[in-house]
Amino acid sequence: MRGCRCRVRLIRGRAAGDAGMSTAEYAVGTIAACGFAAVLYKVVTSGAVSAEMQQLIERALGAQF
Repeated sequence: MRGCRCRVRLIRGRAAGDAGMSTAEYAVGTIAACGFAAVLYKVVTSGAVSAEMQQLIERALGAQF
């Protein structure tokens, strides 16, 4: 039983030392972030969202204080 516990500790120790992302994971993360940014840009620059934002700004600037 004691030998089994030592192996588990050894395996856990190796896994804990492997913290962080590898180069491939950075590449996938970067591609995913760029894809998300492109979709967000398309949504924000769409006609409906642009019109709503313009109305919001006009209401804010025309507010009586």
